[in-house]
Amino acid sequence: MITLALVRHAKSDWGAPQRSDHDRPLNARGLRDAPRMARRLAESGLRAEAILSSTAVRAATTADFFSEPFGVAVERQERLYAAPAPVLLRAAAERAAASVIVVAHDPGISTLAADLSDGAIARMPTCAVAVFTWDESDWDVATALSPQRWTFETPR
Repeated sequence: MITLALVRHAKSDWGAPQRSDHDRPLNARGLRDAPRMARRLAESGLRAEAILSSTAVRAATTADFFSEPFGVAVERQERLYAAPAPVLLRAAAERAAASVIVVAHDPGISTLAADLSDGAIARMPTCAVAVFTWDESDWDVATALSPQRWTFETPR
């Protein structure tokens, strides 16, 4: 069985002084929502083997909160910053773990969630979590098919 959890980074601070979009930190709501959503995902029974994250501060900080309850180190990948849906899916498949969490940005994360849910998930709000499961053990086979099951949760 293959499981892919997509997490959009938590709410960031647009007003914080920073050098670039890449350096934007989480705001108070993001710092509240990220650990809460991480606990909810861990309590769902998911057993993550890998957590992949964009290198942007807001995504990496969100991923660090998910790292704690799963006991899995975050693998930061520059290619996940502002990545389109195919790059996000390819990164998870290349990791070749049975259960992968990907923390990234819009529009790529929402596009991938929409594609995998046949349009049922129109948008991933900040810190939303969508989990897709295939009854396959090979990523190449799984990603060529629609997932057999999926769930979607938001912090609100």
